Amino acid sequence: MTWLALSDHDDRRFSLRGLGADKKDKPLLADHPGSLLNRGTIMFETRLTPDGKPQVLFGYKATYPELRSLTFQAIPGGGIAMVQVQDQDICHAAIQRSETGRTDVIRITYSWDCNANWARMTLERPEDAQISHAYIDVPKPLSLDDIRDLMLGRNDHSFSADMIFAALSDQIEPIGPMPSLLPSTPVATPRGYKEVGQLQRGDTVLTGNAGIVPVLHSLGRTVPARGSYRPVRLRAPYFGLQQDIIVSPDQRLIIDGPEVEYLFNQEAVLVPARHLVNGFAALEEPCGPVIRYAQLLLPSHETLLAAGTTLESLYIGRIRRNGQHLANSLLQSFDRGSLPEHGRPAHHVLRWYDAIHLARQRAA
Repeated sequence: MTWLALSDHDDRRFSLRGLGADKKDKPLLADHPGSLLNRGTIMFETRLTPDGKPQVLFGYKATYPELRSLTFQAIPGGGIAMVQVQDQDICHAAIQRSETGRTDVIRITYSWDCNANWARMTLERPEDAQISHAYIDVPKPLSLDDIRDLMLGRNDHSFSADMIFAALSDQIEPIGPMPSLLPSTPVATPRGYKEVGQLQRGDTVLTGNAGIVPVLHSLGRTVPARGSYRPVRLRAPYFGLQQDIIVSPDQRLIIDGPEVEYLFNQEAVLVPARHLVNGFAALEEPCGPVIRYAQLLLPSHETLLAAGTTLESLYIGRIRRNGQHLANSLLQSFDRGSLPEHGRPAHHVLRWYDAIHLARQRAA
């Protein structure tokens, strides 16, 4: 899989060979306006306004030599609708978002395979594991001209103020549980610290709560380095770190101490790195257009010891019981029998407001 384009409010990039570290030796699509991308993925993240007003979030429209358009719209109630028009043909889908409290950022992943006559639009919330799908029959491919209009903002184009980023891949991108550590992150093993990206199935690691356990699977994925994938630098000596490490915003740390016991009546809590960014202990890390993350899948969702701090390993819940979600995920290539079932996380996961309150207490 290769990311071909990335757009946000500050920058727009497109390359037929791929972006950044994803760049290939040869173009992945012929450089001709009519060249068709029959298989691919458009991913974007956006904020949804509290009033639920309908608005066009992202899309393009062309009228020559025929009417062509692709638009993603926010609809009343917090859902997303997609409409694609090519001359007389129209494809559409809609997903209604169920309310689960304050989650104003969502990720939409629209993937299509015209040769197989199917497409899928998925709505995810970066801070929880809920996933909603809508499927489309007989989707239409995008031409190179369409792609440039959409991703480079040419002609009749929409990219609302609520949009965070949009990216285009030439493949069907997975959804669901994702890696969240830079591959060079040092993880404790019985033979000392090893880079997480070098560990494989059958290796063993030291955990914070269960001694030595085997690695069931090692995962890696390259993603756009924007929005909920924009890397965070956790700085030593904060959080017990012996050196700085770089993680995704969704990577969760184990935080303990008297403040935790006093505030939450828990010995320890899980805090996403995004909520720890404060300008000194945790910072947004400058990066290129894409970044690669790695993670380890452990039998019972044990914690990892990374550079002196305790981090959450990959949490997959009971995805093995849901054939559809499993087939759409990064775990699809693994034998289902080799996948564990993870119950609820061993520690309470702090929401944004609790994490901010804890950070203020520690800084006081």
